[in-house]
Amino acid sequence: MAQVVLKNISKRFDSVVAVRDVTLAIDDREFVVLVGPSGCGKSTTLRMIAGLEEVSGGEIYIGDRCVNDVPPKDRDIAMVFQNYALYPHMTVYDNMAFGLKLRRLPKPEIRERVAEAAEILGIQDLLHRKPRALSGGQRQRVAVGRAIVRKPQVFLFDEPLSNLDAKLRVQMRAELKKLHERLQATIVYVTHDQVEAMTMGDRIVIMKDGSMQQVGEPLGVYERPANQFVAGFIGSPAMNFLRVGVAAGAGGMVLEGPGFRLPVPPEHAPRVEPFRGQHLTLGIRPEDLRPAGPGDPAESTIEAPITVVEPLGSDQFLELDLTGTPVIARLDAHLRVRAHDRIRLVAAPGKVHLFDPATERAILA
Repeated sequence: MAQVVLKNISKRFDSVVAVRDVTLAIDDREFVVLVGPSGCGKSTTLRMIAGLEEVSGGEIYIGDRCVNDVPPKDRDIAMVFQNYALYPHMTVYDNMAFGLKLRRLPKPEIRERVAEAAEILGIQDLLHRKPRALSGGQRQRVAVGRAIVRKPQVFLFDEPLSNLDAKLRVQMRAELKKLHERLQATIVYVTHDQVEAMTMGDRIVIMKDGSMQQVGEPLGVYERPANQFVAGFIGSPAMNFLRVGVAAGAGGMVLEGPGFRLPVPPEHAPRVEPFRGQHLTLGIRPEDLRPAGPGDPAESTIEAPITVVEPLGSDQFLELDLTGTPVIARLDAHLRVRAHDRIRLVAAPGKVHLFDPATERAILA
């Protein structure tokens, strides 16, 4: 396996900049996920690594070699596409062996590699079928198997699970994680699904408008988002955002929102002080809200009517109408509430995020 290094790479399509000055080092045997909304440049970045798109600027290294001018077939990578790209007239065995035959490997070695990959993926009984006789999950395994037999330095995955149903996607996420552990491979994985990114990656790269917004371990990004975009993109349901004013209170600084006043913890006061008399954007994740108890000061609670209740079994999502601003809370399913009930909620200590409205940068990160 090998390290992948991107140095200030960019991609332009005429006047449109699809990828802008991306610098990233992916360690040997690391599983890195590029995640972001459609059009953010993640697939274009992956295709530049693969050599399927020409680099407009910057350098790409696989191992110690700059591969900017190296054809895709000579980069020692294997790519799994969203649509699997299987040859419909070939059997599973022939699909997996095709690339090895083009490289003129001996037939015994081809059989050995295909058999090994089929065993890893549990598709030994499918080798004589054709793609039309396979389910979506089986086709996905065959596409991965075709990549495995190559024994490349780097595996590239371009949204390989997007065509599967919800249950199968969960299963295949786990299978791909096990595969990474078994192969000890360097993997670059692209998805628009933040749940996929959080559950699969050693590190995740959040992209927007062709630029990297934040790089880090999933839990670190979730707990300490660099900006408002990352905070709203990572986490399900999305983070709630409220406009608050910064004012002086009797015991220190406070954040004044619609119907509530939250004290600023003393350790955060130096970072909030420059915004005194101005407005900030307050972020609270739905799972960090809980029903207020008798010991919670009334002025620090959020009280609003419930507009929608979504029971999910283990928990439930409540949508509140806070003076015209929707707020989502994720609460225990055993809490008995109905639409149009009023509820008082309080934010978990230390779980509040603040963002500068002008730059959208996190203030407390």
